[in-house]
Amino acid sequence: MFNIGPPEQRIDNLNMSSQAPRSVLIVGAGVFGTSTAYHLSLSNPNLSIKVIDQTPYPPSPAASTDINKIIRADYSSPFYASLAYDAISAWQTWPCLKSFYHRTGWVMLDEQDSDLAERIRDVFRKRGHDPTSDVPLGEIGARERWGGVLDGTKTDGFRDAYWNPEAGWCEADKATAALMHEAVKRGVEYVCGEVAELVLDHDRLAGVKTKQGELLTADQIVLATGAWTSALTTALEDRLAVADSDRVEKQVTAAGVCVAHYKMSEQQMQELTHMPVVVYGSNGEAIPPPGDCQLLKFTNAHTFTNTVTTSSGHKISVPPSRDQRVVSKKLRQETNEKMMRRVMPRFTAGMQPEYWRLCWDAYTPSQDWLLSRHPHPRLQNLYFAVGGSFHSYKFLPTVGEYMVKVLGGEGNGAGMDKAWGWKSGRAGRGAHEKTAPDRELSDLDDDVAKL
Repeated sequence: MFNIGPPEQRIDNLNMSSQAPRSVLIVGAGVFGTSTAYHLSLSNPNLSIKVIDQTPYPPSPAASTDINKIIRADYSSPFYASLAYDAISAWQTWPCLKSFYHRTGWVMLDEQDSDLAERIRDVFRKRGHDPTSDVPLGEIGARERWGGVLDGTKTDGFRDAYWNPEAGWCEADKATAALMHEAVKRGVEYVCGEVAELVLDHDRLAGVKTKQGELLTADQIVLATGAWTSALTTALEDRLAVADSDRVEKQVTAAGVCVAHYKMSEQQMQELTHMPVVVYGSNGEAIPPPGDCQLLKFTNAHTFTNTVTTSSGHKISVPPSRDQRVVSKKLRQETNEKMMRRVMPRFTAGMQPEYWRLCWDAYTPSQDWLLSRHPHPRLQNLYFAVGGSFHSYKFLPTVGEYMVKVLGGEGNGAGMDKAWGWKSGRAGRGAHEKTAPDRELSDLDDDVAKL
């Protein structure tokens, strides 16, 4: 593991080799892009670093950051639990991030047929520190628990629940903007623009061309493009005649979730003062509302893909081109009636969400990140920093540190390099399995044309 101390104390540990390139272009200012830009700015003061994103500076929200995200180390994977503890240390101590971090704890309910909670707690026990405690299902809605915010929450179908006071959440849009601001202060150039294509020049990737016709070039190009990665690379793969089994879509695919935001009153905000994050099994999670927007967020964790056939006949999943706030009646009903009404009816009964949103991420078969160079011989300067798989926002402070090692050719050690490298074959059990997409958005878009 890396020593996650104050950033200014770690510059010497991040110096790239003398063979490092002179310029790096990062496409995307979400979690992976922002973190990579920041850590690159620490690595070499002579390195030219440019970030391009379709949102104006500061990126808020950028990509899938949204208003808030969960911060926790509760993983059934010892590997990601250790990485999460490193990241949490950064959230607690970094001056630019710590004000956006809220350690409220979380309560996690586990279904009758699931062993997830026990596998997570086994990881804690083997680390020699299990912060969790059992919560009888009958006490979930008790007034003495968390101010009674879960009063009326349905617990049928669940086997047990546990409480972890070390978990929490962060104000994600503000934290992402703050870290990018630190990167810009250190010399990173931020460009607002939408990338149209990757530009190939003989035996290497020259750069990217924007929809406005501008060509941006660099020695190394990093795609931190999340769910839009396959859509951006497919034309280049066609030109290079990349076999279907070797295309980016086999590494990451676009998956989406439906998110509902409920506007809380001032009185409700007072009642929610002691609200923890609520993980409602595999159904989804509710996150406490930030004070400035007063939006209680519920994410329907039942994910989906949006598969299209490209002009060359390849099937890829891409976020739909329409406004992501357009959500079909079928999906809204599933999320609102079957999910949120069961989780916190005291606060949402009879209420319609303030707004809806489809949130997209790059999903990988094992839910491991893809921090890797492209294996094609003509794309040796093309790198990927993607694969959030709906669990990676918490690593905003640290994931870029690992990516710097990849760009510098050092790697992160055999275990990490294998987990985050270009993959072949089937994956085993993953880091965040419950989010695996098993349906198509088109099957849920029954009335979207009427909206």
